[in-house]
Amino acid sequence: MRRNAKEPVAVDALGRVTWALRRAEVAVQARKEQRLRPLGMAAAHYSLLVSIHAEPGLTGAELARRLHVTPQAVAALVARLEEQGLLERRSHPRHRHVQELHLADAGHEALRAADAVIVGIEQRIIKALGPEETTRLTALLGRVADAVREP
Repeated sequence: MRRNAKEPVAVDALGRVTWALRRAEVAVQARKEQRLRPLGMAAAHYSLLVSIHAEPGLTGAELARRLHVTPQAVAALVARLEEQGLLERRSHPRHRHVQELHLADAGHEALRAADAVIVGIEQRIIKALGPEETTRLTALLGRVADAVREP
């Protein structure tokens, strides 16, 4: 891996682990978008719905932190999903100015359909890797996430 001082990056830049992670994430996201589109849903909608399903009563600010997006982005998504009847806002029991987010019945149905699509994508990955390598990849990705977190 010899680097020429005039080159802006090392010759192996596209062979690095970070580039491989990016390629995999882009491929998975593209497939999610493609497969969710017929359901009238984007991958961001799925992420938001599954997060609220996992933790009913999240606020917009909490959801933004969990999804690593801005509160403004969450507010726009929430408004769109609420208009579609997938989400409900409810007043927080102790803080009257805070709104909790909950899935509406239609939200549960939409999430069920979308999750079946996501499971199908995951099954393709498992079929390509096999169950043991899939388990190993999941563990390795967890270690990658831990390795790059700030101390």
